[in-house]
This record gives sequence, C-alpha cells and structure tokens, in this order.
Amino acid sequence: MDVDPLSLSIRRIVTDSDLDGVVTAAILRRWWPNCEIVFGHPGELRAGLMDHLIDRETAVCDLPRHPNCGLSIDHHQSNIPSGSEEGVVSVWRPTPSAARIAYDLVKERLDVSDLEELLQWVDKLDGGGISREEYLSDVPAVWLGRVIDVNEGTAMAVLEALQEGMQIEDILRIPMISMKLEERKHQRSLLSGIISERTHVVDRMAIARLDGLGMRSNGYHITAFAGDSCDACIVIHGDIGASFGEEGRYPVSASFYTNSFLHKEGGVFDLTQLATYFDPDGGGHANACGCRVKAIRNGSVVNSEVSEEDVEKNITKWLEIWSKR
Repeated sequence: MDVDPLSLSIRRIVTDSDLDGVVTAAILRRWWPNCEIVFGHPGELRAGLMDHLIDRETAVCDLPRHPNCGLSIDHHQSNIPSGSEEGVVSVWRPTPSAARIAYDLVKERLDVSDLEELLQWVDKLDGGGISREEYLSDVPAVWLGRVIDVNEGTAMAVLEALQEGMQIEDILRIPMISMKLEERKHQRSLLSGIISERTHVVDRMAIARLDGLGMRSNGYHITAFAGDSCDACIVIHGDIGASFGEEGRYPVSASFYTNSFLHKEGGVFDLTQLATYFDPDGGGHANACGCRVKAIRNGSVVNSEVSEEDVEKNITKWLEIWSKR
C-alpha cells in the first residue's frame, strides 16, 4: 500500500447500516472524530443515489467502492480492487468483517482494546462463523446487532456510544436502545412465526417470501428455522413497485445465504452466481450476497416495474442454476 490510509483528510464516512458497518465507522471516527456519518445501502450506492455525498474526502466502508471516494474499506468478494481506481486508496482484505480491517488499521496508533470482544462477535456474525446456539442465545453483542436501525436512530446512537468507549451492556441500557430492544424481542417472536408460514425448501434451498411485509430477516434466522434440511436460503424482501428513496419502502430484492450452521467451512455453491445472474450490480460474498429482483420478458431482463410473476421467474432461474451445483 503506497499511501497510508490514516494520513488522508477524511470529513465524511459513508458506511453500511448493519452491525459491521456501524462498528467500522465507530472505529474510524475515533481517528477522524469530526467526520459526518452517512448510512447507506449497496443498492442505493450502485444506483447513484449517493453520488453527491462522495468525494476524495469521503471514506466508503463495508459498501461497494465508489470511484470518487478517497478511501474504500471492504471485505466483500465482489469488491476486490481492480487496480484501476486512480485516486482511491483501497484497503481490501478477505477478513470476516470490514470492522476487523478498520481495527487493524488503527490499533497501533490508538487504544481500541475495549472493542476486542465485540470484534470477535462482529467477525462471527458477518463472516458466518456463529453457531446456531450462539445465534439463538441472549448474547448482548447479538442483540446489539438486532437493534440497529437507521430510520429509528439506533444505528447512530450505537455508533456514538462505541466511539466514546461504552461497553455493550451499557449501550443496551440507554433508554432509547433498551426500548427498541424490547420491541425487537417482541418482533422477533412474530417474525419467527411468519418465517415458519412463508418458508419452504426446494432441492435443499430454503425460500422465504418476506416481501410486502415491511420486515427483513438475515439468513441466520431462516436457516435456524429450516435446520439441516437446507444448504442455503433465498430471502425475498422489500416491496413490489417500490423505488430507492421511498421512506419506509425498499425495492423488492433477494438475499442469498449459505447455511453456515451446517457448512462451517464454506458452502456447497458460490451464491454470487445467483446474485449476479440477472443483476450486474448484485454481489457480496460467495456465502452471503444479494441483488435486486428484475423484470423478465422472454428470459431477458427488461427495464420495467417488477411484478409478482417476475419474482417467481427470478426464483425459478436461481433454482435452475442451483440445481447444477
């Protein structure tokens, strides 16, 4: 690496809105304490909706690299630097989490030892290294990830608390966070029931239709329910007819996850083959990735509003590709 990433002048951090993205930004904000924080989603960034926020004084973390940013920190397989991004300092490593990269960057210059235990859980959760028993437990770090929500303000509250050095148990006691924690516990119970009603297994692929419900689930919840009957899962979420930028709604999309409870050393298939088949902007890791559901006419993608029939067409093709594993 020719340029020391920490020597850059960074005034804004654009980061993913999950636990990994929040912890990554919290670590970097200890080095650049006055940075503005902007939470984003891969789809928003790829759609160009965040272009006006990104310049050479912007760090983009745990998200697809943007050609106009100054610093890119990521660990996703689909974001390996090509070497052609002139002006971008790219720090890409095949670590379980982006937070681990940020931690390694600053640990020799700042005391971030208070985050060591949390980093272990971020690695487990983002890298597929958590056991079924751990995921279903009441471990504080696991619940911390579940309360993070950009729209409800908890993502920023958690980030600022971690920046200040608060311990996880104390963060969960913050009134705003503790209230959301109780809500999440109730919602989680409801979601478990919905998953049981809306999930079926085809050829060892669990398919969960959560679209139109205003609810999301990661692969852990689906595969914990399906158990050893599946090797991977497809989660359909978002809303048919929705567009980026709509408050409370998100375009219908798919996430793909290996059943890491069963396959602890990697899955039986590179799921990015599914995520990128219809959507060139899809991607992520071989064992955890996502894409937009696309409108299909005569087997080809068209620029049209997605219908229920299109969702089924996407799933059918993904299962066909999966069957050839």
